Amino acid sequence: MPRRRHSARSDGQAVTGEALYPFSALVGHDRLKLALVLCAVRPDIGGVLIRGEKGTAKSTAVRGLAHVLTESFRIAGGDSANPGGQLVELPIGATEDRVVGSLDLQKVLRDGEHAFSPGLLARAHRGVLYVDEVNLLHDHLVDVLLDAAAMGRVHVERDGVSHSHEARFVLIGTMNPEEGELRPQLLDRFGLTVDVVASRDVDVRADVIRQRLAYEADPAAFAARYAAADAELAGHIADARARVSDVALPDTELRRIAALCAAFDVDGMRADLVVARTAVAHAAWRGAAEVAEQDVRVAAELALPHRRRRDPFDDPGLDEGRLDDAMAQAGEAADDASGPDRDPEPDPDPPGGGAPPPDEATDADAAGPQASSPPPPRPSAPPAAAFRTRALVEPGVGDGAPGRRSRARNRTGTVVAATTDPHAGHGMHVFGTLLAAAGRHSGQGRLRPAPDDLRRAVREGREGNLVIFVVDASGSMAARDRMSAVSGATLSLLRDAYQRRDKVAVITFRGQDARVLLPPTSSVYVASTRLARFDTGGRTPLAHGLIAARDMVVRERTRDRARRSLVVVLTDGRATGGPDPLGRTAAAAARLVAEGASAVVVDCETSFVRLGLAQDLARRLLAPAVRLDQLRADALTAVVKTQAAA
Repeated sequence: MPRRRHSARSDGQAVTGEALYPFSALVGHDRLKLALVLCAVRPDIGGVLIRGEKGTAKSTAVRGLAHVLTESFRIAGGDSANPGGQLVELPIGATEDRVVGSLDLQKVLRDGEHAFSPGLLARAHRGVLYVDEVNLLHDHLVDVLLDAAAMGRVHVERDGVSHSHEARFVLIGTMNPEEGELRPQLLDRFGLTVDVVASRDVDVRADVIRQRLAYEADPAAFAARYAAADAELAGHIADARARVSDVALPDTELRRIAALCAAFDVDGMRADLVVARTAVAHAAWRGAAEVAEQDVRVAAELALPHRRRRDPFDDPGLDEGRLDDAMAQAGEAADDASGPDRDPEPDPDPPGGGAPPPDEATDADAAGPQASSPPPPRPSAPPAAAFRTRALVEPGVGDGAPGRRSRARNRTGTVVAATTDPHAGHGMHVFGTLLAAAGRHSGQGRLRPAPDDLRRAVREGREGNLVIFVVDASGSMAARDRMSAVSGATLSLLRDAYQRRDKVAVITFRGQDARVLLPPTSSVYVASTRLARFDTGGRTPLAHGLIAARDMVVRERTRDRARRSLVVVLTDGRATGGPDPLGRTAAAAARLVAEGASAVVVDCETSFVRLGLAQDLARRLLAPAVRLDQLRADALTAVVKTQAAA
């Protein structure tokens, strides 16, 4: 019988399809396959986070592992009721009730029975819980998953329900870094991480194409060709799982692990424990009776890279040379029972570099209309140091994705009211439901709520917004100190957007038009690299920048109607180039206001005699104007005015 593919719907039930692409048939990605296998050997490692661009076989590898695990549990003699190895996929839109389980409302309302309805974590027991695009999942759900993966149990205390059940599973999350990063606190909770990229080796790429075409031509025959290899791998995993508890961790290697984590200055002790568990799993995988130095190194390569990212602007990864040095120092510490003193490991050189731009950039706005040709663009000055910014918020109450910027009614807020509207609110309002039932109760017999008594909870919390930065990169802004301050302020606002779970976009305008430097994304790391250096100089097509922002607001509204946009314009307010630049700017501002977009103008004018042009622009946008030096959190608080209030 050819193998059939087992996938999972959002309800966790398996469905069958064509033959699965075998795990053993994957070309390359050796580190990814090793990380998945080690977590299968010892699930308490805490799962694997797979980071990589689209089309790098992340999902294919996860589904292949699930099949191998099913065979591994069969070899080990699995429970007939739950043989293990099943794959449960968590949809991005899942609620907390759907994940952990909740009160069974049907049984309560129909039978008066206090019953618990299990969630996806219960179905994932002894299998694989797969979360595609885990970076798009809300933080509180990621916390729930990681807690369950670390503890091996789920505890539910909610809606009058107290329930606990086993949930031992291999947690695997995949993500495309360009779509946004996980917070460092959540990154640390994943046991291992692997960055996967498509090989640039022609032979490897050709082999990938060859394998995929062979699979598509006859999936069943292709799967049968690798059945023996997958079965052998399943047996190897079963053997390693059986011996992992007997693998010894010598004190020398334990001290090596402690010294290695100390050398990389990771926070807390989770890294030490994960490295130790991974090293033990690797020793069991290779059939050794005790952990050796090679096991510690493999564990460090998988467990430490993501724990070094203290800041969203930090470069990911682990420098091999630094790891070699740290391993050498850790070896000395492991051999010395007293733990010899050593100098702290220096931080790696910051990213960037290159020759700085000239101190002053040419102001093409002053060249006048008689200039024969525009001067060549200059690279922007390096950004000034980032700082903690004050909060800029959207007015009113939205209903967008959970975040930390503006007021919104969504599933993570505090309960503020009850409603009978079945399409409003999030979850059941228990007290409101009981009050409704009591209101029609005759006073005799047991209180039995009916379906019409059901009340939903209206919750108010915070949402994430789309923050569109419109940056004036013209000659009037391009003086070194000034552009450095503007770039530093923009990076500070980006950091704030990251902390508030916003999507961000960057538009610059100079010369004859505006340019989308960064389309809307949740990755502030990508945004920061784009803003580190960009072209400056030339005239000031302010109207083009505003029109580009307006077009982006309209376009993104069709993609996500619930996410509101906040346009942050960083400019001195000058407008030059073309016929009637001031009139065109006024018309562009009116078009942006007509779309209902909120805005904030960051006034970047620094001249002794202030022209107040940025203030005029703010009035046209019905927006507040904030001086560049007032962006710091300790400056006076600014309130974003609504169009109606204006």
